[in-house]
Amino acid sequence: MSERNLYQVLLSLILLTVSISISCTGSRDSTATNTAPNEIPRVSSPADEVFDGQKVVKSEDEWRAYLSPEAFYVLRQEGTERPYSGKYEKNKEPGDYYCAACHLKLFSSKAKFESGTGWPSFFEPVNEKNIVEVKDDSLGMERIEIECARCGSHLGHVFEDGPKPTGLRYCMNSVSLTFEPSH
Repeated sequence: MSERNLYQVLLSLILLTVSISISCTGSRDSTATNTAPNEIPRVSSPADEVFDGQKVVKSEDEWRAYLSPEAFYVLRQEGTERPYSGKYEKNKEPGDYYCAACHLKLFSSKAKFESGTGWPSFFEPVNEKNIVEVKDDSLGMERIEIECARCGSHLGHVFEDGPKPTGLRYCMNSVSLTFEPSH
């Protein structure tokens, strides 16, 4: 069995164990979190902190079954949610933001700021390894798209009109993120 297959089997066993634990107790344990709009529980692990090179690969049908229609549209079809419609645009709670598709940590509330654009905005990711920048020429203009390094999901775009210290504005779709408050 390859290392990647072993990793996927172990991850599946962990998710199954958490699911059984939740269904038996009728509530979530304090480490379980939502990572996808379809309410699949996840447990944070060290692998979620910094991208380790292990990609999450699923077919479009698997992604469609895993994600809500809105999340699939944004994360897998590079859509954009309407401004001021996302649940994290006004969130001021301390904590971390993870990829809604694969649970890789992307942003911290410490880097979040009010941009006035209608989308949650951050001046830096938690780790440069966790995101990928892709040239985006759609809509007749050149932009830089931000994707999750682990699963390739579309998160939003980065612009050079943010606050100090970076001068960057990572403009993300709320539906592409899941939030875990600090304890």
